Amino acid sequence: MIARDASTNNKVLSPMRLPILAAAAGIVLLTQAPTQANADAHMTEGSPELTFERVFASPSLNGPTPRQAKFSPDGRYLTLLRNRADDSTRYDLWGFDLETREWRMLVDSEAIGSGRELSEDEKMQRERARVGNLSGIISYQWASDASGVLVPIDGDLYFARLDGDVTRLTDTEESELNPKLSNTSAYVSFVRDRQLWVGPVGAAAAPITPKEHDAIRWGEAEFVAQEEMGRLTGYWWSPDDARLVVQRTDESPVGIVTRAAIGATGTQVFDQRYPVAGSDNAIVELFVMDPDGGNQVKIDIGDETDIYIARVDWGTDGMIYVQRQNREQTVLDMLRVDPATGESAVWFTETAAREEYWINLSDNYRFLADGSLLWWSERDGYGNFYRFDGSEWNQLTSLIEPATALVGVNEDENQFFFRAADGVLTQQVFSGSLSGNAGTERVTDPAFTNSASMDGTGQTLLISRSATGQPTQSYLSDASGNRITWVEENTLDADHPYTPFLASHVAPEFGTIAAEDGTELHYSMLKPEMEPGKQYPVFYYHYSGPGPQLVDKGWEGALAQAVVDRGYIWFELDNRGTANRGVDFEQPLYRAMGGVEVDDQRSGAEFLKTLDFVDADKIAIYGWSYGGYMTLKQLEADPGLYAAGIAGAPVTRWELYDTHYTERFMGDPREVPEAYEAASAIPEATKIADPLLLIHGMADDNVVFENSSELISVLQANNVPFEMMLYPGYTHRVSGEQISPHLWNTMFRFLESHGVTPPK
Repeated sequence: MIARDASTNNKVLSPMRLPILAAAAGIVLLTQAPTQANADAHMTEGSPELTFERVFASPSLNGPTPRQAKFSPDGRYLTLLRNRADDSTRYDLWGFDLETREWRMLVDSEAIGSGRELSEDEKMQRERARVGNLSGIISYQWASDASGVLVPIDGDLYFARLDGDVTRLTDTEESELNPKLSNTSAYVSFVRDRQLWVGPVGAAAAPITPKEHDAIRWGEAEFVAQEEMGRLTGYWWSPDDARLVVQRTDESPVGIVTRAAIGATGTQVFDQRYPVAGSDNAIVELFVMDPDGGNQVKIDIGDETDIYIARVDWGTDGMIYVQRQNREQTVLDMLRVDPATGESAVWFTETAAREEYWINLSDNYRFLADGSLLWWSERDGYGNFYRFDGSEWNQLTSLIEPATALVGVNEDENQFFFRAADGVLTQQVFSGSLSGNAGTERVTDPAFTNSASMDGTGQTLLISRSATGQPTQSYLSDASGNRITWVEENTLDADHPYTPFLASHVAPEFGTIAAEDGTELHYSMLKPEMEPGKQYPVFYYHYSGPGPQLVDKGWEGALAQAVVDRGYIWFELDNRGTANRGVDFEQPLYRAMGGVEVDDQRSGAEFLKTLDFVDADKIAIYGWSYGGYMTLKQLEADPGLYAAGIAGAPVTRWELYDTHYTERFMGDPREVPEAYEAASAIPEATKIADPLLLIHGMADDNVVFENSSELISVLQANNVPFEMMLYPGYTHRVSGEQISPHLWNTMFRFLESHGVTPPK
């Protein structure tokens, strides 16, 4: 998936490394100290300066940011990964005893880590999971008897018991990828050297799949499954541990991209199998086998190999269920598979909600005890829930603001819980009936935007919420939404790291403008302290692509406030094509990326120019990844509309991006080359007449550097001036406590050098 940004600061992200800024006519080094021109004039008297250095330093100004909260199987403990106050990217495992109401550290990441260098495969998997910048413990799994947790760290595996005893399970130079405890916790399994290994917990593991040539991987999800389908695993244990489904991936049809990871002191060259749009994908097969690899049976997934295996599950009826998606991503078959024979039949088929649309994959489904299925679908134009008994469908919700996530199920009470958009700008958690005859009931506070997870019984909610004036909080509640206890209250009290900066904090203003076709588009705006009669520059942050919704009533984070404190207006607008507004709102991107988004963001800029407090000649746009692509497309489409543009890690030709993401929206370039030509940022690059700053990590494995190098070549060959900042050794996620402020200081030096500055 095209990431929004690369270094995170709650909602808004960012990227970067070493200073090397180039213009088409020569090299310009930006090595002067970060400037703070005009910033002091906009600081509230007596408050400290909110610098970019402080925004990205530890402790985080957002307060604690726990990850991967889970309930123990016996329901007694809530565990989560908590970052350290002195290192906001390093996580340890903590547990909360629901009986004693006490917290304690269960595993200290510094006490057990070996410090080994991670394998290249694990580094790439972490990039796919968007945790490449984190250290310490990044994942864990409870044992089924609640006796302890499986903890991977530094490429090896440990089992940590609740009494504090930690047993090392592996000690190898290679990384153990995708580790799991089996469902009864009798076995530990992992991928090593492209084979699946299994062994009793505490005993030596052995490979249960053959060692084949380097293009064959067992037990791993292929690249596009990890990057685009949200499927990070390639094997699945049966509920009783008697059998496993294991994926065999043949990457030999996939083209090789030679990726030069240019570092600060050297260059590594990787031959990466990367399926660009219009090329061959990996061939995926599924096998059922015993825990020792015996009694192997191949699953019949059909004769067509040019497909995607989206999801694999063991049903409550003992059958295997495989979601098979066609290459065009317009049809999804749910296959029902006999594990004894591998024979399959289509249980049901889901088709795209519109003729010119696609199927959005999700994890919003659950197999129920009676063998029926709770299923999320956009078939009526909005995300809603249905129940399928094998022959009949029963629609359980009829929302016109879409359901966005399944939170939990309580079959004893005939309830399920889900998250849905509410008034576009917030997400709320609701309960509904599995019978579909009782309506829905909101269980969260509408003053906040919320997300949630739930224990296995569907009785206890873990709710996370935030508001424009409140960083993310989390608490446990009962099924009716009544708070049981805080997990992280994160109050903006005297001890909170953001409190010293509250004096200058401003709340966003929300509003709507009309797109060219009359569609209502939502925006948010943060304004600095203004003097009557003066006009102010705009920092127009955008992503614009499919997926992320920028404008909501959650906590914006300190980064936007730091920009406002410098005297800039911070502006965001969600164009058509973004999520959480239903099928018809997303559909205009179909085979037309780089079109309607440009039109809608233009409408945003034209709206800004009507405001008497906006300096119409000082609207600068910034985006990363898809947002970087959009910066280029906007500058090409409307010379003179924007004062300057900043393009971070942009896609410049969609033929360079992967199959599953790109073809979902654009189709196959072999069939619709004209759509790709129109969407490309290369053919009209010479129309860019406004100041441009191009940024890219030189080891980017997602939006490969060739995207920028081709653009650089075209601009140079046509004597089009631009500036550039490259980051040796950094991938698509260019971030860190020193690198992130370097990026943001660089961007504002660029804006100041082109006169995009606040009034005196």
